[in-house]
Amino acid sequence: MTFSSPEVDPTAPIVTRAEAFRFWLKLGFISFGGPAGQIAIMHTELVERRRWISEKRFLHALNYCMVLPGPEAQQLATYIGWLMHRTWGGVVAGVLFVLPSLFILIALSWVYIAFGHLPLVEGLFYGIKPAVTAIVLQAAHRIGSRALKNGVLWAIAGAAFVAIFALHLPFPLIVAGAALTGYVGGKLAPDKFRAGGGHGAADKHFGPAVIDDHTPAPEHARFSRARVAWLMLAGLVLWETPMLVLWSIYGWEGTLTQMGWFFTKAALLTFGGAYAVLPYVYQGAVGHYGWLTPTQMIDGLALGETTPGPLIMVVAFVGFVGGYVTQVFGPEQQFLAGAVAATLVTWFTFLPSFLFILIGGPLVEATHNDLKFTAPLTAITAAVVGVILNLALFFGYHVLWPKGFGGAFEVASAVIAVAAALALFRFKRGVMEVIAVSAVTGLGVKLLAGL
Repeated sequence: MTFSSPEVDPTAPIVTRAEAFRFWLKLGFISFGGPAGQIAIMHTELVERRRWISEKRFLHALNYCMVLPGPEAQQLATYIGWLMHRTWGGVVAGVLFVLPSLFILIALSWVYIAFGHLPLVEGLFYGIKPAVTAIVLQAAHRIGSRALKNGVLWAIAGAAFVAIFALHLPFPLIVAGAALTGYVGGKLAPDKFRAGGGHGAADKHFGPAVIDDHTPAPEHARFSRARVAWLMLAGLVLWETPMLVLWSIYGWEGTLTQMGWFFTKAALLTFGGAYAVLPYVYQGAVGHYGWLTPTQMIDGLALGETTPGPLIMVVAFVGFVGGYVTQVFGPEQQFLAGAVAATLVTWFTFLPSFLFILIGGPLVEATHNDLKFTAPLTAITAAVVGVILNLALFFGYHVLWPKGFGGAFEVASAVIAVAAALALFRFKRGVMEVIAVSAVTGLGVKLLAGL
């Protein structure tokens, strides 16, 4: 099957399903660098080099994905795949964006949990932990510089920080409060809640594209109530079937059942990217369920930063460790339990992302930004900045005072954290480069301490 249109230039490329499959598979293995890096790779490949989609259509799709809960880069891949090759194309693009990182994280999680006590591994993670703290702080700055355009949004960010840091309010309540503030604020002071347009204007042109600026939407990209109803029913079945199976086998309080329910909720709260939902994940996975420790949570984020795919794939690490440690299938099947838990967690986390694109895509193709819709999301993004700052403090506390304020202060960790922050903020070094150097430094510190 190919995507074509009467208005497409005859010299423009025709994209077959096989060609699309090969590209999305390749992207799944090279999508390093977080959402910004992944979006940049797609822009270079699809807009500039292959000309599968025009600059304007690419940014229009990206703006929609940016305001959705979920990983925007994975959703953008799903959107473009869907636009070119219907539901099949969207599912293939989205799945292949995630699948390689799932397999890699299952392997790395097993190495971590089975051999993490070895001096070599301990030394590497000793250096990685303070680097992760600096990376989270950079995320707060990056999102804040884009989202906090005026005093009202700064106030929302400050209120969110106080709510989670001092009042210990749950993350969903903070999101709901921010959404309500944005909805009311959009009516009373609309100029304060307009999206900032952080991705620039679509004023570049790289030649004729398969999906060009004025290419009409294909039949499957036109809104249909019957299609929406069918997709919602399919989504419900795809969510409910595994949940009912888990409930019938393990009961509602079973570890796998609770993981399915918890990460379904988490998937609906990822406004602002993976860093935004991490506070909710550590509140539940670490504080409420005890599936892993704060230190393991930091280590899992480090593994997520060093693997391809969306950063939210750190949930696969959480699922693996939780399934492994709780021995869901018994003491002799710990790896299987971890692998199954990681896969289930990934399923429940990403299922809503596919539904948002497949259901909402036709509306995006037919409409532009509506303040009634974007104002609450603008406020949520502002609140997310305060929440991520709290996460950076949470990580910093556990890295610098691993035994609490009553214990010793980790001077070496503090030096590595400051150096990592300077590398990120001042010298604009890449995340993976900073993690690699910090890991080697941490190993050196541990080897010298052992002499």
